[in-house]
Amino acid sequence: MPAVKRLAHAVLLGLACAPAISQAGTLDYTLYAGLEHSNNIALSPDNPISENVLTPGGTFQFTQLGSTFQANVAGTFEYRKYLENHFDSQTQTQIAGQGNWTIMPGRLDFSVEDYAGVQPVDQLQSDSPGNQQQTNVVALGPTLHMRFGDATRGQVELRFINSYASRVNEFDSNRGLAAFRLFRDLTPTDTLSGNVEFQHVNFSNQPSSADYDRKEAFLRYTSQLAHFDADVSVGGTQLDFNEGKDRSAPLVRLQIGWQPTLRNSLTVAGAYQYADAATDLMTAPTVYGLGSDANADRVEALDPFANTGGLGRGSLSGIAVGSAVIGSQVYKEKRFEATWNWKGERLVLTVSPAWNRLRYIDDGTFDQTGKGLSVGVGYRVTPTLTLSGFGTADRTNYETIDRRDTTVRLGLDLAQQWNRHWSWHVSVAREHRTSDAVGQNYRESAFFVGVVYRR
Repeated sequence: MPAVKRLAHAVLLGLACAPAISQAGTLDYTLYAGLEHSNNIALSPDNPISENVLTPGGTFQFTQLGSTFQANVAGTFEYRKYLENHFDSQTQTQIAGQGNWTIMPGRLDFSVEDYAGVQPVDQLQSDSPGNQQQTNVVALGPTLHMRFGDATRGQVELRFINSYASRVNEFDSNRGLAAFRLFRDLTPTDTLSGNVEFQHVNFSNQPSSADYDRKEAFLRYTSQLAHFDADVSVGGTQLDFNEGKDRSAPLVRLQIGWQPTLRNSLTVAGAYQYADAATDLMTAPTVYGLGSDANADRVEALDPFANTGGLGRGSLSGIAVGSAVIGSQVYKEKRFEATWNWKGERLVLTVSPAWNRLRYIDDGTFDQTGKGLSVGVGYRVTPTLTLSGFGTADRTNYETIDRRDTTVRLGLDLAQQWNRHWSWHVSVAREHRTSDAVGQNYRESAFFVGVVYRR
């Protein structure tokens, strides 16, 4: 059975077991069905093709903080049926999940993480249905805990990590990770840790010269206050490739959140590091007490009004295509992004600027500098009727091939809540790309109408 189908069946099996799971944890889900019309489904510059797409799907979020099992899993699954048969039907899945079993309290845990999504096959082409693939990264292994006093503790982690892409086999890899961490509680809210990690990366469909070892050492400071949180790591990374080409660089990661009032919140995140597609795809969901790479949209992903920021990603429904360059290459990443949210009684506003620069070690074709801005706004017209809108602008410069892409998306969504469980949506979006590359300019208008059932 293909991996994509196995993944989809696993999601459906998880939902089928929902009644038993929900007794121990909290399960929220929605089921939706809609009809989408595009006047340029292939995103062609000169030969637009109209298509109608039937899109049944669902979203879910499961959380549990028990004494022996802790979990946070958020996901979306969708079946896309192209009624005019211009493309084959697709089943797409997006999951970010973490599970932790306490085998020996205070001593031994076993953890599983899974991250699935839809990414482009070729980032230099438009995100048409023919240029999409399913990706998955799974990590699992034990964690041994040690205590050296009331305020000091240690932790040893062993992880097996597998990455898979349905169409680009250069991405497929097996990795082994060993880490030692020493934690010191400075105050009840502040913790300082020293971390040493060793990772061996072996690619399944690449020459052995592409395999490498990754060694990292860094200090990490975390703080969790009522209206402020911080997660800052500073250290260094060394890469040792089998072919004898070694690299080293400083490592800096930070995420800072501030909520000055009940209506306002600001999150700032950044990184300076060596990375690759698999590690970038391992983005943890929001967890109450699990993980630090929180994405606040996931907590409210089941509330269309609260998730206005999600509309800024430019997706009318279901799963948006990511922007990762799927392959085996390692790159030096510089990244900065911020999100400001304001929530009133009837109005919600989200503004998110972002900047990144990638420099690849082996092949500079995808060397790029990107800038982006997304704005989302929602207005509750009546207690049951909500009008939301988004606007995004992204510009990517590929320095080596002398190319610039500018993509602008605008959209509106009108939703009405019939009752506690049922609502309907009508959406429209317009996308326009201009590019220096031949055949990459396009315009598309899309319309969507659908119904949603919320548990």
